[in-house]
Amino acid sequence: MPYMYILKCADGSFYTGSTVNLDKRLWEHQNKFGANYTKKRLPVILVFCEEFSRIDEAYYRENQVKGWNRAKKQALIDGRYDDLPTLAATATSLRQAQ
Repeated sequence: MPYMYILKCADGSFYTGSTVNLDKRLWEHQNKFGANYTKKRLPVILVFCEEFSRIDEAYYRENQVKGWNRAKKQALIDGRYDDLPTLAATATSLRQAQ
């Protein structure tokens, strides 16, 4: 099954990706065969994943979440779904103010 996933890196940053084989991809990240970003920030731990029926859906979701700020990603990880619209509005208003 395809997945969108979020890893927490050793430096506290988040990495968002998508894959059709989550176990294999996690192994790759942990063993320096994953993304260049995670290679430099090991170890990583899986903090969130969503399952999809098609890889294009997982990839779309990955790109959506990659555009989110840290607070919004943390709300998703924590399951605080009701906070997501507010965090999106806050991020938008901050960008417009700059």
